[in-house]
Amino acid sequence: MPCTIVVGGEFGDEGKGKIVAHLALHDKPKIVARAGVGPNAGHTVYFQGKKFGLRQVPCGFVYEGARMLIGPGVLVNPEIVVKEVAETGTGNRFGVDRRCAVIEASHVEQDRTSAHLKGKIGTTGTGCGPANVARVNRTARLAESVQELQRFLADVPKEVNDVLRRGELVLIEGSQGFGLSLVHGTYPYVTSKDTCASTAAADVGVGPTMVDEVMLVFKAYASRVGAGPFPTEIPQGEAERMGIVEFGTVTGRRRRIGTFDFELARRAVMTNSATQIVITCLDRLFKGCAGAKKFEQLPADAQAFVKRVEGELGVPVTMISVGQGIGDVIDLRAEKL
Repeated sequence: MPCTIVVGGEFGDEGKGKIVAHLALHDKPKIVARAGVGPNAGHTVYFQGKKFGLRQVPCGFVYEGARMLIGPGVLVNPEIVVKEVAETGTGNRFGVDRRCAVIEASHVEQDRTSAHLKGKIGTTGTGCGPANVARVNRTARLAESVQELQRFLADVPKEVNDVLRRGELVLIEGSQGFGLSLVHGTYPYVTSKDTCASTAAADVGVGPTMVDEVMLVFKAYASRVGAGPFPTEIPQGEAERMGIVEFGTVTGRRRRIGTFDFELARRAVMTNSATQIVITCLDRLFKGCAGAKKFEQLPADAQAFVKRVEGELGVPVTMISVGQGIGDVIDLRAEKL
């Protein structure tokens, strides 16, 4: 039952999309299924000389042998779905569960004009919060009623579980991060649902005993878009001197930057039952990492940081990202077996 879930350990922006793309090309899954809230989270992948900022289609699209699915627990915006399917050329291997709730124009308008949501909380303005309220109130439309989605409709839980029973690999691509969980995060400055691995599994219809691996992704430093507590935040001027200036994939807003938060990380490891840790953007924090293919090729300070993360969190670091490209990854999984 080879099922792997990839989720974020901080406030989103950890590089989960790039890691899912790497896993897809390397491990060749039968299915890559998107979990999470919906199109309020953008995952960036650089592939074949092009930058993809995907909000609905899984980043595993880079492997042409995989079917791309959106689980029933995920909100969908039909316009964004159709646009991204065209951009990625996945129309013949893409499916949306018929029970996905649909984001309406009224939800987007409410999200963007609410003094509380847009003003205080700093949401992405994509309509996800109001759409989830509509689902709870049982007034939301489902994907099966939307004309533009008819050709993509699927029974995602059945497809995923059929593949798992055959012993074939399924990747579940979570979105956002632990600190933004409605249940476990920095409430009220959070997203509109839980973002942990258990919920990601439920989003696509997978039970807990079917999950083999939970890969928890951390940036070597933390970043956050929007308002909310950020204990390790540093001044933007200091981040600039470090060469770290970033903007959100969906909103374009400048990200707040902070140092690695070990307290938050330990909580994320515990709550997600992480079996593997991934560290991304190591090259941005430590000079001399770019181009490294083996752990031993990393500078001494970078190696020490990775060892500290592994030691303090008690979970093996199995993957390290040292650049933008899908191939810029030091994959240690074989060494950890």
